[in-house]
Amino acid sequence: MDILIINGPNLNLLGLREPAIYGKASYSDLLGYLSGYSALSGDNLFFFQSNHEGSIIDFIQENYTKASGIVINPGAFAHYSYAIYDCLLSVPIPAVEVHISDIYSREPFRPNSVISPACIGTICGKGFSGYTEAIELLKKGSRTK
Repeated sequence: MDILIINGPNLNLLGLREPAIYGKASYSDLLGYLSGYSALSGDNLFFFQSNHEGSIIDFIQENYTKASGIVINPGAFAHYSYAIYDCLLSVPIPAVEVHISDIYSREPFRPNSVISPACIGTICGKGFSGYTEAIELLKKGSRTK
């Protein structure tokens, strides 16, 4: 399966950013973990990270025809980006939202994701393995809400 793996703002700072919440592994470690998974699973993963909302939208619009699904960790955009929500609804492939930390046990604003309704599922609090769980969910094509 060909899958777009999209990471939003500040995920490039994994390992430095609040290690008590996100762990000490870096963004490069995440890409290595997912590349290892794809080598075993046979999936083709296309990685993208941006701190800019419009760049994420542009990437989705320019690349959705190359993929069968999207795994997106929108970072803080989860809480207010109706533009990314609209974009996910505009393309004819399913998406799964992922968060490394458990957004339901953090600050009061974090559990509210405006992205979630545009996705077939949301996985949070499972660290890097949440990404592979999201890929497996895309392969099954089922909803988890």
